[in-house]
Amino acid sequence: MEIALAKVAPATLKTGTLVVGAYADGSLLPAAQAVDQAAGGALVAALKRGDLDEKAGSTLMFPALGGVGAERVLLVSLGQRAALGDKPFREAVAAAAKVLAGGVAKEAAVALVDVDLPNRTPAWRVRTAARLLADGAYKFDAPRAKPVPARGAGRVTLIVESEPNGELASAVKAGLATAEGMALTKDLGNLGGNVCTPGFMAETAQKLGQEFGFEVEVLERADMEKLGMHSALSVGRASYSPCKFIVMKYSKGGAAKPIVLIGKGMTFDTGGVSLKPGANLDEMKYDMSGGGSVIGAFRTVAKLGLPINLIGLVMAVENMPGGNASRPGDVVRSMAGITIEILNTDAEGRLVLCDAMTYAERFEPACVIDLATLTGACVIALGAHASGLFANDEALAAELLAAGMTAGDRAWQMPLWDDYQGQLKSNFAEMSNLGGPAAGSVTAALFLSHFAKKYKWAHIDIAGTASVSGDAKGATGRPVPLLTEFLLSRAEAKAH
Repeated sequence: MEIALAKVAPATLKTGTLVVGAYADGSLLPAAQAVDQAAGGALVAALKRGDLDEKAGSTLMFPALGGVGAERVLLVSLGQRAALGDKPFREAVAAAAKVLAGGVAKEAAVALVDVDLPNRTPAWRVRTAARLLADGAYKFDAPRAKPVPARGAGRVTLIVESEPNGELASAVKAGLATAEGMALTKDLGNLGGNVCTPGFMAETAQKLGQEFGFEVEVLERADMEKLGMHSALSVGRASYSPCKFIVMKYSKGGAAKPIVLIGKGMTFDTGGVSLKPGANLDEMKYDMSGGGSVIGAFRTVAKLGLPINLIGLVMAVENMPGGNASRPGDVVRSMAGITIEILNTDAEGRLVLCDAMTYAERFEPACVIDLATLTGACVIALGAHASGLFANDEALAAELLAAGMTAGDRAWQMPLWDDYQGQLKSNFAEMSNLGGPAAGSVTAALFLSHFAKKYKWAHIDIAGTASVSGDAKGATGRPVPLLTEFLLSRAEAKAH
């Protein structure tokens, strides 16, 4: 999508669809007021009739209003004026994006960023709107016998109150780059496990490195064996698709210590010998979403050319049953030398992440953040609205929580207390890979904490947020917005 900034008179602008805003009390944003005056009060009359629902994100389309240059006008509700905040603003823009993406107009103009949001700058409003508009236009290119005709607005003008400046132009660029990273993450997640294999993820990372000029190394099974990554390799033993350990190195931060992102890239998770139930098993293709988010975040960072050093580690593995599969009761040795009893082969994510976390030590990182669809317990605890955040450093946790709030991609901090460590005890190894049914997301994070002793570390459990089920089934692209906001703030702090 192309997004431009312009200070123009909305009523006279010639475009396919013009988007303007209204409050639940019937009052209009400035751009909507100008359109209403040009159209002889048509918008206000519709509001008085109750044609537009008061809920933020409700829409009402006006075709061919007399006196207005646009071919059609879309009126969007911002909800109650007194309750105006980040969420109603995002809901209004996202609703407009959905209508524009499904409409016949090839170009559109959006006049919603002139709303006065508490504690949010014009740059934040522009960046958020650009990301939501571009993300709303995302369509998965599903294989079909006949191509589907393209619909939706490919060119959007964001109408602003004052002359566009460099700060606002940078905000548009950041919003679009974030949406691009989300789109790549979504594509990887939405592809079937027969296409998005460990090898496919590796090839995607390599192509991205070639496009943007950063280094990508792919370690094969033999390389991983030499490193002692027996924990990770135990998960992929029964798959015909060989394990791949993807190492991405983006270096534009001078001598600064790198930030390391680690992603669980379980391209399909059957549960192994501890086979999962058949219901909704197709959604286990999304178990690579942590790895997909790392690759997507790299696209965003590279597109923006952020002045940081960033390492991406993706352990791409497929967990299948078979004659060579790991068994409950097996004991494996991790790269760190810690022995692990496998009580359940479906608790596999932590087995691949722990070796990647040990590998991260060699970079002497400023911090390490791992991303994983790790536990169903996190879905039970937090549902689909917030990712679970665990950290061994409170300042890092606070940074990530703030980034999530700013991006509207929220996380919630969970305990990482030693009180739960006893649930991981084993009679046959130093620890087990399963802590029992109680506090499952906590014990999974505690397992990983054993491998994060040498650096500041945060674990983000995205099991509930990386994808959605039902009629809207698909990958969400989260937590790329959170990661982008975090990395942008780190880059800005470095610049100052």
